[in-house]
Amino acid sequence: MTGPAPFDLDSFLAALPARPGVYRMLGTDDTILYVGKARHLKNRVSSYFHGRTHADKTLALLAQVKRIEVTVTASETEALLLEFNLIKRHRPRYNVLLKDDKSFPYIHLTAHEFPRLAYYRGTRKLPGRFFGPYPNSVAARETLQLLQKLFRIRPCEDTFFANRSRPCLQHQIGRCSAPCVGLVTREAYAQDIADAAKVLEGRNTELITDLGRRMEAAAERLQFEAAARFRDQIAMLKQIQASQSMTRIAGRDIDAVAIAGSGPEYCVAVVFVRGGRNLGSTNFFPRGGLGGEGEALAAFLSQYYLVREAPDEILVSRTVEDVDLLEAALHERAGRNVPIRSGVRGTRARWLEMARTNAELGLKMKASSRATVAAQLAALADDLGLDRVPERIECFDVSHTMGESAIAACVVLGPEGPIKADYRRFNLDGLTPGDDYEGLRQAVTRHFTRVLRGERPMPDVLLIDGGAGQLQAARDAFATLGIDGPLTVGVAKGADRRVGQERLFLAGQDTPLILGPESPALRLIQRVRDEAHRFAIAGHRKARARSRLESLLEEIPGLGPARRRELLKAFGGLQGVRQASVEDLAKVHGISRALAGLIFERMNPGS
Repeated sequence: MTGPAPFDLDSFLAALPARPGVYRMLGTDDTILYVGKARHLKNRVSSYFHGRTHADKTLALLAQVKRIEVTVTASETEALLLEFNLIKRHRPRYNVLLKDDKSFPYIHLTAHEFPRLAYYRGTRKLPGRFFGPYPNSVAARETLQLLQKLFRIRPCEDTFFANRSRPCLQHQIGRCSAPCVGLVTREAYAQDIADAAKVLEGRNTELITDLGRRMEAAAERLQFEAAARFRDQIAMLKQIQASQSMTRIAGRDIDAVAIAGSGPEYCVAVVFVRGGRNLGSTNFFPRGGLGGEGEALAAFLSQYYLVREAPDEILVSRTVEDVDLLEAALHERAGRNVPIRSGVRGTRARWLEMARTNAELGLKMKASSRATVAAQLAALADDLGLDRVPERIECFDVSHTMGESAIAACVVLGPEGPIKADYRRFNLDGLTPGDDYEGLRQAVTRHFTRVLRGERPMPDVLLIDGGAGQLQAARDAFATLGIDGPLTVGVAKGADRRVGQERLFLAGQDTPLILGPESPALRLIQRVRDEAHRFAIAGHRKARARSRLESLLEEIPGLGPARRRELLKAFGGLQGVRQASVEDLAKVHGISRALAGLIFERMNPGS
């Protein structure tokens, strides 16, 4: 079988068309090293090899290129979209890569007779309206709490709403008008929803005027309680408006994007303005690329906005190459114009300055954090007698309640900080209550079986939350697998369980190592140990809640997993099932009247 023909660069360049398209530079084993787009393929690709002086990174790329492939496209916009898709799929080493592929939260207004406002992450394919995105969950949840105080919009799930016989606690504390039991008319509730939507759209001034008219009308009808409620709403809205008076362009959704850094790492800060309200900012840290800030910013804009709904306007801290192509691509995706502007004044300039300040601060904070972690890793290497500074630390912890819903957790830390994509949880079966040793043996064995198969990297240091017994359990797991394993350290709490007095148990050492509260290595160990503890407890609580929710239903003969799911879905949870009558239970798909009677008897013994 003959191999591929040798790559003839001169012939290849001569044959390139003078048309738009995408080129892919491939290295050994056909690994894609770089993907680029071009208005004029012949000129762009030829420029790498003739008549230009290149930066060191570009020269390093060209030294590895074994051949080049091109795809001709019908337009420059199509070339941009193809470049985006190829970078996203292959993640080439020399392209700017946006590693922080964050899913931002939204506020979802559901399509229901009595809609609810809910915190939401994910694809926006559900019926209803979405407001956002918000830079983080705190901003979204604070907005939700504000709207519930102002307009008493229901927060409950539809299944819970459909099965209420009396108002819940949210009504009693003034956060819900209880439409579930008819304490508010459909028209009045719809008005509250419309008012909440105006706040989310940034139409506060219009709403304040409208509420003023309603307050006066209620007072004329001697409905003083309603008038007082309108007055309180106006006062709260004015307070919000006053705090945001310097940053308002009513009704506009705008992102201000600024970049800081000189490569190979950058910080891009995005300030979110929705409905004229500044919702805050978030930072991204793209890496790589052959050029400087301009290329990094252009790559960020395409990778970020081509997979999201673009705002009405995007402000950028510097001019962007091929901005017309990106605007055309966004127009094609969004069905409307999305201008990208750099030379702005007034309020827009202040937003850009805010984004620029956040980008510079984010870069400094990340560098400081990296330096701190690097110093702690170096100190850990010294204290543990390692030949080199560790680059990957893993830590195990076990969490259960007397053996119930036992979970083992593994967290990972590297030079950049926590590597959350590598966190894992293990469901532990057949544990004797209190037998953490067997739980650790199970988890460590399963985890390092994957390591031996090459599915996970081998850590440099393994931390175990516990003392000599837990350390021996991990060593037993390694013996079962026939390996020595990494350096393993048991981290036990000190006297009186005080932080800073931890004892470190190492294999082959009779006396535990005590580093002292000021040790940088100990602070790193505490950080990783506490993160493992948090991750394990969170998993255990979820598993325990799920187990207890289903345990009563699992004891009922004839009620399998599918029917249990139908019941819980129909009544919004175990409490709703317990409160349902036999007739209501029998209406659920798959539940006969005889089975409904049995469910009622088991859920309401003695009734």
